Amino acid sequence: MEQDTKIKVGITHGDINGIGYEIILKALGNPSMLELCTPVVYGSAKIAAFYRKSLSLPEMKPFQIESADDARADQINIINVVPEDTPVNPGHATEAAGHAAFAALRRASDDLREGRIDVLVTAPIDKHSIHGDEFNFPGHTEFLEAELGQGRKAMMIMCSDKLRVALVTIHDAISEIAPKITKEAIVERLITFNRSLVEDFGIHGPRIAVLSLNPHAGDNGVIGTEDTEIIAPAIADANKKKILAFGPYPADGFFGSGSYRKFDGVLAMYHDQGLIPFKLLCAENGVNFTAGLPVVRTSPDHGTAYDIAGQGVADEQSLREAIYSAIDIYRNRIREAEATRHPLRKQNFDKGSDRLPAEPKEPRD
Repeated sequence: MEQDTKIKVGITHGDINGIGYEIILKALGNPSMLELCTPVVYGSAKIAAFYRKSLSLPEMKPFQIESADDARADQINIINVVPEDTPVNPGHATEAAGHAAFAALRRASDDLREGRIDVLVTAPIDKHSIHGDEFNFPGHTEFLEAELGQGRKAMMIMCSDKLRVALVTIHDAISEIAPKITKEAIVERLITFNRSLVEDFGIHGPRIAVLSLNPHAGDNGVIGTEDTEIIAPAIADANKKKILAFGPYPADGFFGSGSYRKFDGVLAMYHDQGLIPFKLLCAENGVNFTAGLPVVRTSPDHGTAYDIAGQGVADEQSLREAIYSAIDIYRNRIREAEATRHPLRKQNFDKGSDRLPAEPKEPRD
């Protein structure tokens, strides 16, 4: 058996009635994937076989294992986490699919915590189906923050080769957003975003654009005061911390004029403000990355797509990009940690000497 020296990528099957298995099978069907990483799918070999046959996909026999520790580097590995009689009903939200999605997420997150896998890539879930006593969260991001955050706050970053968008608020109702836009929250997000751009994306001295909350950035208080009284002071505070943040910019003109191209990252105030333009601009290769945590997790930037589930027309590119991004971020973190592990102390050496100067003596009275 080939010894596994590649990055071990855990992949959860998500909602079994959505396009999860189709995009997983298509993405892993490319032989070059095994040259890049060791995939470990958390799901069901039986359900995978069902979708492979019903979608007429190329022959693929995943190597069934009991533990991620047993994963083979030359195989697509799968850990069965659901009962064999779990019903599959493509295109429909069911309680059984919710249980199956949570079982995969629970097992994979435990393995990620224990170091049995290096990174986690999650296929889409249906938030209504998975919701229950064990999963009382708005989405993956909040669950992973609670399970693996070690007290750190998670930040959703939507990323592609042309745009990176982070959010101050994530899965909040529109009526609840304004009270959560505080100076402290924005500064905290800017610190996390700046650190992620450096450590996870390898961008040093990143430039971050901050979007306004109100139309026209409030028009000097005519359409709301949050932009002048909260967001602008938060940007000023971030600048004092040597974070290159600019704004606030009205979102419509900012994206419409192409100004986003001048920045390394964009901080949006709420979900749709950032994700609508992101998905319009980066629909095919967008990735959802959970920043701020000690672990690496990515996912495709789309949902379960019940409307096309089981039809064989789902595009796997976003999942493929999620796998690539998880690997890149994992490697960037290692490089950044190595580069900053032993920073040089500021020292004054005697000319022509390799010795440190003597400690100064206490002055005499």
